[in-house]
Amino acid sequence: MTVLQLPIIDISGLTCQRNNSSDVVAQQIKQACQDYGFFYIVGHGVDEQLQTQLEHLSQEFFAQDQETKLKISMALGGRAWRGYFPVGNELTSGRPDLKEGIYFGSELKDNHPLVKAGTPMHGRNLFPSNIPQFRETVLEYIDSMTKLGHILMAGIALSLDLDKSYFAERYTKDPLILFRIFNYPPNLGSQSEWGVGEHTDYGVLTILKQDNIGGLQVKSKSGWIDAPPIPGSFVCNIGDMLDRMTRGLYRSTPHRVRNLSTSNRLSFPFFFDPNFNVEVKPIDLKDVVVKDDQSDRWDKASVHEFRGTYGDYLLKKVSKVFPELRQKVL
Repeated sequence: MTVLQLPIIDISGLTCQRNNSSDVVAQQIKQACQDYGFFYIVGHGVDEQLQTQLEHLSQEFFAQDQETKLKISMALGGRAWRGYFPVGNELTSGRPDLKEGIYFGSELKDNHPLVKAGTPMHGRNLFPSNIPQFRETVLEYIDSMTKLGHILMAGIALSLDLDKSYFAERYTKDPLILFRIFNYPPNLGSQSEWGVGEHTDYGVLTILKQDNIGGLQVKSKSGWIDAPPIPGSFVCNIGDMLDRMTRGLYRSTPHRVRNLSTSNRLSFPFFFDPNFNVEVKPIDLKDVVVKDDQSDRWDKASVHEFRGTYGDYLLKKVSKVFPELRQKVL
């Protein structure tokens, strides 16, 4: 392991009116995206009490027996691709991950046009009926993080010398919102097993809340580095679609998780992604040439050769994560 520190960026300048405050933050984001593809954010304004409640309710859910948790199984979520999955049911590069979790997304009613059309990954969430305030807390958290996603994408646009509304106007006015709560079981001596193996995220931006256990590792230019939890912060990283849009200027960075503690580890990745039906195209950036990324990517698949909508790309990826579920709902 290489000992390096990921950048910590105070993003409060993106929302205040001080002279050049947003420009300063944008330059910090640019440097972080080019050097690491990962950075911590503070000054984000997300309510700490809400985060604490989300963590406590999640601990309560995962402490239940398997039969109870399976009452909101992903198999019941249908094409919406929502609900609970047990340890080992999610795959990375064909290998089972050592984690369990719940999939959520934007809460859409049955009469929503995308739901009526049977669009995958759109619909209602599944919530445990026996844990009061679970539904309300998750939906409030999703709403808060969606607002944060819009703020960060404006900062990323400025970092590329674009108008701050660039992404909102083209890709994220109505973003695809995906939210996960993962629980990594205690490590009982099998240190060779990964909670989740090496991978990159699919969309434009991931905003991760960690508990205090740690275990996230990021592949830097110098080797793998730890991204330990920092109180009051989120970890942000860019995904494949932002890599594609920027022609490789901002690379989607591989990362992985291994729980080395004897306690459960909770993580809360929030994915702020392009609209499902939008075609993702490269941005015309000055002096940026598309870099061949196929040979050094973890999956040997170039994001620059892809053609189609974000939904096309996403479904191709998630069908490998849950191959059994794919056969039932896609």
